[in-house]
Amino acid sequence: MAKRTFSTFETFLIFLLVMMTGVTVALLSLLFITSGTIENNKDSGFLTTQSPPATQGSSTPQGSTLTQGPADTQSPTATQASPTPSTPEPTLFQNFSGYHIGVGRADCTGQVADINLMGYGKTGQNAQGILTRLYSRAFIMAEPDGSNRVVFVSIEIGMVSQRLRLEVLNRLQSKYGSLYRRDNVILSGTHTHSGPAGYFQYTTFVLASEGFSNRTFEYMVNGIMKSIEIAHTNMKPGKIFINKGNVDGAQINRSPTSYLWNPLSERARYSSNTDKEMLLLKMVDLNGDDLGLISWFAIHPVSMNNSNHLVNSDNMGYASYLFEQEKNKGYLPGQGPYVAAFASSNLGDVSPNTLGPSCINTGESCDNANSTCPIGGPSMCIAMGPGQDMFNSTQIIGRIIYEKAKGKTCKPALGYSFAAGTIDGFGSLNFTQGTTVGDPFWDSLRDQILGKPSEEIKECQKPKPILLHTGELSKPNPWHPDIVDVQIITLGFLAIAAVPGEFTTMSGRRFREAIQEEFATYGMPNMTVVVSGLCNVYTHYITTYEEYQAQRYEAASTIYGPHTLSAYIQLFKVLAKAIATGTVANLSTGPEPPFFKQLINTLIPNIVDRAPTGKHFGDVLQPANPTYRMGEVVEVVFVGANPKNSAEILTHQTFLTVEKYEATSATWQIVHNDASWETRFYWHKGLLGYSNTTIQWHIPDSAQPGIYRIRYFGHSRKQDLLKAAVIVSFESTSSTFEVVTAL
Repeated sequence: MAKRTFSTFETFLIFLLVMMTGVTVALLSLLFITSGTIENNKDSGFLTTQSPPATQGSSTPQGSTLTQGPADTQSPTATQASPTPSTPEPTLFQNFSGYHIGVGRADCTGQVADINLMGYGKTGQNAQGILTRLYSRAFIMAEPDGSNRVVFVSIEIGMVSQRLRLEVLNRLQSKYGSLYRRDNVILSGTHTHSGPAGYFQYTTFVLASEGFSNRTFEYMVNGIMKSIEIAHTNMKPGKIFINKGNVDGAQINRSPTSYLWNPLSERARYSSNTDKEMLLLKMVDLNGDDLGLISWFAIHPVSMNNSNHLVNSDNMGYASYLFEQEKNKGYLPGQGPYVAAFASSNLGDVSPNTLGPSCINTGESCDNANSTCPIGGPSMCIAMGPGQDMFNSTQIIGRIIYEKAKGKTCKPALGYSFAAGTIDGFGSLNFTQGTTVGDPFWDSLRDQILGKPSEEIKECQKPKPILLHTGELSKPNPWHPDIVDVQIITLGFLAIAAVPGEFTTMSGRRFREAIQEEFATYGMPNMTVVVSGLCNVYTHYITTYEEYQAQRYEAASTIYGPHTLSAYIQLFKVLAKAIATGTVANLSTGPEPPFFKQLINTLIPNIVDRAPTGKHFGDVLQPANPTYRMGEVVEVVFVGANPKNSAEILTHQTFLTVEKYEATSATWQIVHNDASWETRFYWHKGLLGYSNTTIQWHIPDSAQPGIYRIRYFGHSRKQDLLKAAVIVSFESTSSTFEVVTAL
């Protein structure tokens, strides 16, 4: 073997890695204490007999717990709830055919500054402002007598962490008793890669997040709870309709060479290497008035690439934005009664960047097994499109999805290709996809810092070369979960399978087919199974056994080994059989997942905000021009303060408004807020607590001519000597400007 050499840049990165590792180890030993212990709640499994069609049927929840990772064949179990006080239930009208339906939406944005964005794993990709707010959308469905209710919550975050789910369940139990439990509540992340991190408890994700942020965690939990509470309060009689249809022009398979490892006979049954089918639940009241919808479609929300620093909900969120704006006429974004959720499905190998991967330095294709370029390697290989930039691409893909919905195991371990990233967001070190042989340098560095992986895990994970043997690491806490929830909820002939990770296209197809066959075997034919991805806890990817052999990114991130998919299929078949045969009560009790008492606190400190001498927070540094026309951008710069302060104020609703003067009433009317796609809020961090804020309004063609202004709402951190820090609100207003049709 030729002697390995490193470039100056790589040597510098290695030096930084070693230094960062040393700092991390020191921090791990300190075990910064975060929030106190919260007792885990018990939940009950219950089930009725076979459900009638979805427009008139019953709702049936069933959850279970997987221990020691999917490689184990232990049967899933449901646990019985102990009696607890509950909030009094509203009286529900019973003499009708259909469901009781409640929908709710609430802000769950969290920090928009001084925190990593969760998804790409790119160092330095911290939040520096906001493009759109993030929302939790809750849907509650129950039979006419109020029994057998189920809750589905789609949350615009990267994925649902186990800690997030446990805390939500704990608070639901405190408020509602045994009404909402582990077996009848599904929390699903949309998988935007532009939401804040910091809400995890397993060490792998805590380190990737640069610590645990209780500020963001609490904001998310409160938003999820509020959305459920709104849905609970607003329940009314209604009907649910199911529709399906194919979506074209929105996706490509980002690992097509891995897909080709699947048997030819299996591939021949499908016309595409991606799942194009969208499944949609439409909810209406008994008068036929729309209440909301849930749509499942397989696509990665990564139209916003890893150069982005603005918190946003990406393409799936833009589809929700368009649908809700259409249905909630006269309301600002995030307001109004209609709720539209575009939820994740088997998106593991599916990209929205439809122009495909190309070398950004030469323009040639890099759609190869290693996603690498002849000049520059994998860091030059990036997928783009279909728009002229990431903002435009997000809108194009989101609108395609919206238009379609409108019309109708081993112990966990991460392989080398996990560090390589994907064509949607490359890694920062010299790893390439398709790696099946370890590197002596990185192996040696791993062994010295974390210890050697056992022969058992190396043998079990083959052909994956192990970069991090996370299943054998337990300091300061386990690095990956070994208790995993698996769950099915049925609505008539629809079965919602809540999977805790990212299934690839073919693994999702095999999974759905196996569950459908199990239902049919035990007397429930014609069931429609939808894969609801990134639910309840995150366990990375799930590939087929054949795709695992290629060891591209998705396979290297299949942490429980080559037989992960088979294990999940076996467990979900047990659930399907129990539902079909009415034998849920026979399932044994499973263990509760842990809720760790101590976590590493955020590595980014809180510092006092400062305004320049002679200035105050909110003072205008760059005013608006006197006149603009449609299509132009209004930009105003203010003396700023750290936006993360506002995440501590639960009543804070927006960082900005665009307001139009109405002469007839002599009042200012809000036409946009920071949830509007037309506005952008940038925070520019300086030294020693100084910062500026830039607010942009991209004037749409639909804007009405007239007089406008921009307002800025913020919070500064103040701390006097020997006193506790306090958060102080402030607001500011730009000079007025006129929007005209032509200059």
